[in-house]
Amino acid sequence: MTTPAPGAGQSRLMLLDSASMYFRAFFGVPEITNDEGTPVNAVRGFMDFISRLVDQYDPDRLVCCWDKDWRPAWRVELIPTYKTHRVVAEVATGPDVEEVPDPLEVQVPIILEVLDAFGIAVRGADGYEADDVIGTLATGDGGPVDVVTGDRDLFQLVDDEAAVRVLYIARGVGNHERVDDAWVRGKYAVSARQYADFATLRGDASDGLPGVAGVGEKTAATLLSRFDDMDGILAAAEDPASDLGPGPRGKIKAAADYLRVAPKVVAVARDLDLDRTGLERPVTPRDPERVKELAYRYNLESPAARLVEALMR
Repeated sequence: MTTPAPGAGQSRLMLLDSASMYFRAFFGVPEITNDEGTPVNAVRGFMDFISRLVDQYDPDRLVCCWDKDWRPAWRVELIPTYKTHRVVAEVATGPDVEEVPDPLEVQVPIILEVLDAFGIAVRGADGYEADDVIGTLATGDGGPVDVVTGDRDLFQLVDDEAAVRVLYIARGVGNHERVDDAWVRGKYAVSARQYADFATLRGDASDGLPGVAGVGEKTAATLLSRFDDMDGILAAAEDPASDLGPGPRGKIKAAADYLRVAPKVVAVARDLDLDRTGLERPVTPRDPERVKELAYRYNLESPAARLVEALMR
């Protein structure tokens, strides 16, 4: 069982999908280097993203959620195509190597150094993705919880009653959208509770999920509106007396093998054994001298100053 967080249910928790953010920082911030030629645009952008979000939402607790394994073997075992197109090299004894631009790859350790110096919590779990860490920390927290991501898969965590929402940064941190259940319904014609089943049916090429052949977003939403969830849809497909037309019935039955395993792949974990202590947002850097050293070494003086100011507000 996970350890309850101090003050859970009484303070605002912000969960950052770190990889989603630093990839966007890398591609969105102009190239800049330090005096030694090391690229630092992703580091600067990541720091400024945190500053902007903290300044706007004033979270009491702040966590950078990390991919300890971006392509878990247990998910690949269920669906071999899962994220296959991003694999550079398969590794038998650990996580596969993901395709990451070299100028970004060298910046990820710097980001971790900066977070450590500031005292911003980082959480990951062996054999799991950041999405699973986010799902676990968001579930049962007591809210309110803000999940910052550009990954629509995390819409499944939206829960108005539990005060869990997504700050969706697909169009940029400065132009993000606040996703609640009404937003999901307006966009996809399903509830947030149904979103994981919706994504399973529709598929997602970016994750190597094939979906059900011939079933797009509109058909997926219609099926869920009529049969509520995946179990209901599968039961209807097997029931000759159900109100399911021959076309959709045939497509669902033809995809039965996929539909037996895909929901487990699409659903984020919510029960990892994570340390929920020490998640409080630092008001001042944990190691001010280290922050100064890193800022000087990596040309981070301005973003470091902005982050210090945002955290202490």
